[in-house]
Amino acid sequence: MRLLILGTGGMAKAHAGAFKAIKDVELVAGVDTNADRLAAFCDAHGIERRFTSLADALQWGDFHAVANVTPDPAHHPTTMQILAAGKHVFCEKPLATNAADAVEMTETAEKAGLVGMVNLTYRNVAALQKAREMVLAGVVGEVKHVEASYLQSWLAQPAWGEWSKEQQWLWRLSTRHGSMGVLGDVGIHILDFTTFATDTKVADVYCRLKTFHKAPGDKIGEYVLDANDSFAMSLAFENGAIGVVHASRFASGHFNDLRLGVFGTKGGIEITNAGDLGTLRVSLGDDMLKPAWQDVPLSPVITNYQRFVTAVRKGKAEEPTFRRAADIQRVLDLSVVADRNRADQKI
Repeated sequence: MRLLILGTGGMAKAHAGAFKAIKDVELVAGVDTNADRLAAFCDAHGIERRFTSLADALQWGDFHAVANVTPDPAHHPTTMQILAAGKHVFCEKPLATNAADAVEMTETAEKAGLVGMVNLTYRNVAALQKAREMVLAGVVGEVKHVEASYLQSWLAQPAWGEWSKEQQWLWRLSTRHGSMGVLGDVGIHILDFTTFATDTKVADVYCRLKTFHKAPGDKIGEYVLDANDSFAMSLAFENGAIGVVHASRFASGHFNDLRLGVFGTKGGIEITNAGDLGTLRVSLGDDMLKPAWQDVPLSPVITNYQRFVTAVRKGKAEEPTFRRAADIQRVLDLSVVADRNRADQKI
């Protein structure tokens, strides 16, 4: 498979490394409007062809698929051009910054018979895949309650650098620069984490969003710091369960931690993304009476990158698909409405 990398910023390095490790995948071109960044990236990964415009790359066209690693607001316009050219797309999350655009991308790919997949990276966590397997097998019985969190602390402590001085963080705090805040940045991850493990969809959402004061005048240079920093959701699921999901960039003591609890009529499961495989523990049978929890052994799982390559070779999208990401984007969009109206929103 001949692959083009569109966008050569921070996440592109992970894409390039992962795809290069897959047999018979060749990185044949890179595209970025920043010529210096493009050159450095292509030199580092042995990529010969370099383009400073997507149009020029598509006119050349000697590739099968594109890894779209552009900034969030560019996902929709660039992906639509790629699909129009008949190329498969592996897009970074979120698929789009609103559900209408995400649905358009989804329907376009499906009608064209092209593979459209999204890099929901925590699908690569072995604990999540095992938890879903156990839920589907009925190990915990009927799921009744779910609780999930995605906790970061880069606004509270400089573990990843000084956010107030670096563009890579500042744009995430400004709606004018295309950010949906923590809701758009990691909300898609924790909602996918939750609904994938429980094999259900969100039916109803209530959400509170909070933007905290972080600088004089809530502005640093060109960046107006108006994007949300924390959210808390209450959810009803199609399977009848209810749950709570929350996320924050002010969670002191947590670098990048996802947690999920799934509680049913026969037992409970708790998952984290810690370590290479994540962690998974269960309380089942007599252990529920103590209560006691047992660790579940885990083995590595295939990655989204590998799934995408397999999908392109088969000519059929695998999970996580564009449609999956579009469904979650609708929940995110309605979360904003729920916060504004202070009322539950039906999905």
